Amino acid sequence: MQALSADTLLTAWEAGRARHPIDRALLLYALAAPGTDPESLADRPLGQRNAALLKLRQAGFGNRLRAYLDCPACGERLEFGLDASRLLASAPRVFDDDEVAVAVDGLRFRLPTSRDLACVAGQQDADAAALVVLERCLVAPDPGGVLAESELAPYLEQVEAAFEQADPWAELGLEFECEACGHAWTAPFDIAAFVWEEIEARARGLLDEIHLLAGAYGWSERAILGLSEARRAAYLERLGL
Repeated sequence: MQALSADTLLTAWEAGRARHPIDRALLLYALAAPGTDPESLADRPLGQRNAALLKLRQAGFGNRLRAYLDCPACGERLEFGLDASRLLASAPRVFDDDEVAVAVDGLRFRLPTSRDLACVAGQQDADAAALVVLERCLVAPDPGGVLAESELAPYLEQVEAAFEQADPWAELGLEFECEACGHAWTAPFDIAAFVWEEIEARARGLLDEIHLLAGAYGWSERAILGLSEARRAAYLERLGL
């Protein structure tokens, strides 16, 4: 996968900055899967999306991921690093048609997608939202007809466990231990949010570079973005920056 050009990255940032996080993730997914119908990406398992976004990040920013989080017990700020290649070694392969559903007590459920998450984006009750997703994912109801959300409630825990086993990258969790107090816990790793934060930081850095070079040399944005990163850095160095 190739890294995004400076112009493409800025265009993506401009298009995504006012969007809902789910839509932002799909915007980046489309960049990670060029030539694919963007509408179809909303119906793919979440693990596929997350793996594609991490590959996009790896191509543009390198293999090493660095981030921070606070210990929930003592508040100590912790820095951690991740290796994208090692993470991707455990990423899901492309799902075949026969593998996109899980079976629980004779019922079949397809794996949740970005479109399913979008349908419950405004839902404040997590349990209610989970039941809506469960109903949407039901692909083989019992012979008596379609099951209502209330009838699906007893299956929720089992189906969620089956989803996690079938698509572990849909919601990644990382284990941490605080060096200050020894507290151990598992924290979610939102790949889409992580990648977007880096895209946004890089976009703002590019805008700063454009502002300085345009003011110093009178060049247009297009001309500046047409320069390689090394050349932009060399000109900025000559400006004492």
